[in-house]
Amino acid sequence: MAEPKIFAHAGEGAWKATPDGNRRRVLLHTDELMMVEFGFDKGGFGALHSHPHVQASYVAEGRFEVTIGGRTEIIAAGGSFIVPSNLVHGVKALEAGRLVDSFTPHRADFLA
Repeated sequence: MAEPKIFAHAGEGAWKATPDGNRRRVLLHTDELMMVEFGFDKGGFGALHSHPHVQASYVAEGRFEVTIGGRTEIIAAGGSFIVPSNLVHGVKALEAGRLVDSFTPHRADFLA
């Protein structure tokens, strides 16, 4: 396990390309909790997927079509959503935007 990171400052951390053509950077993490920023261009999407981690997401910028467990809503900047463990979910950026996601426990795959 990587050394926990418990402080982050604006602009820190390198963006990494995601398999679906977006970008992410891990902001903070401990064994129990992780915060990750995702950047999307207009029309970018996070394909439908599931994972055992509980995910809480905050829309920092933009508007997203968010699908969780077959239910879809438009969530704009300042809004948020929670994805329970193992529920199928995905997003589409209706305009360029950023999500700040928290995962519990941490996503070890994002630290590899």
